[in-house]
Amino acid sequence: MPATKSFDLSAYLIIGPENTLNRPVKSVIQAAIKGGITFIQIRSKVADAKDLIAYTRDAAAAIAEAGQQDRIKLVVDDRLDVVLAARDLGIKVDGLHIGQSDLPIDFCRQYLGPDAILGVSARNAELLAYVKETDVTDIDYFGAGPFHPTQTKPEAGRDEKTGEIHTRQVAELIELAHLSPIPVVVGGGVKLADMPQLKATGVAGFFVITAITEASDPERATRALVTAWQA
Repeated sequence: MPATKSFDLSAYLIIGPENTLNRPVKSVIQAAIKGGITFIQIRSKVADAKDLIAYTRDAAAAIAEAGQQDRIKLVVDDRLDVVLAARDLGIKVDGLHIGQSDLPIDFCRQYLGPDAILGVSARNAELLAYVKETDVTDIDYFGAGPFHPTQTKPEAGRDEKTGEIHTRQVAELIELAHLSPIPVVVGGGVKLADMPQLKATGVAGFFVITAITEASDPERATRALVTAWQA
């Protein structure tokens, strides 16, 4: 990974307006930043492009107001158009996260440029084979999951042929962390109690949504997760 791509996946927050219990997205992000979050992804399946740009602007502003532009990275899920539009508006957005069935990786890299962060979800049933066989020239990290079944994304881990949900087992994640040539972040239903065994697998970090966004005190919830991971 080039020096310009320095980033910390250890505490990764995914957030959108449908996850915050009607609280402003920016206020939850501000709380998570105070709690020690290291990476933020704006993700929404209900917001239009204009609103996604606004949430991205709010997230970038929260990071800047905390003086954390060099430490906390900001990406947008799936929407290359939103990333490009946000950049054109002067919003500091560091990259894009896509799924295996989204836009082609090389196409995204072409428009993002070499310095942007590009993450790819690795969710299929043949996870280890996918990670071993995929050309990671244009990819900076893998996202893997779910660790547990999750109502936030009930289709996560679903086998296209059988319809069954495949959760990621500890032994599989240990092998994944060993095999992957790029960092791996794991999530999907992750809770505070999961931190010790997740950390022991050797993956680069955890990602969460509701464990922070639906917490009564998002700052405290973030700090507890981060402290458990670091321990």
